[in-house]
Amino acid sequence: MTHIEVSTIGFTKKSAETFFSLLRNANVRTVLDVRLNNTSQLAGFAKKADLRFLLSELLGVQYIELGELAPEKEMLQRYQLKEMTWDDYASAYLELLARRRVESNLDVSLFDGGCLLCSEDKPHQCHRRLAVEYLNSRWNGKLKISHLV
Repeated sequence: MTHIEVSTIGFTKKSAETFFSLLRNANVRTVLDVRLNNTSQLAGFAKKADLRFLLSELLGVQYIELGELAPEKEMLQRYQLKEMTWDDYASAYLELLARRRVESNLDVSLFDGGCLLCSEDKPHQCHRRLAVEYLNSRWNGKLKISHLV
């Protein structure tokens, strides 16, 4: 079986140089933004409009917002306020993906050379990891996943 190479990355705690070098070295062709909030000033170089420009100009990489993989606002707020544990948040997020039927609504080819973007610096407690693992389980293990850190 041919695998589809997909990666994930978070921009927090990374300089622009490190961030763009990781994407270049992984031969990423498309950044798939799965953030709920991608226009905040706190995002620095990773604000949606700036990131779209920088990816295109520096790397020739396409930028696509994938809102169907973003968490719901209320769910994310409850987790950030510590009203939910990570395990509860992860379960709620996976249920959300199932309700949205993302595996049926997204084309697997979109992920070929794609990189899911979120803010968390590491994938362990980030919904981008949950999203890509969920899709891989529904797509019969077609995805070969790497996390750029």
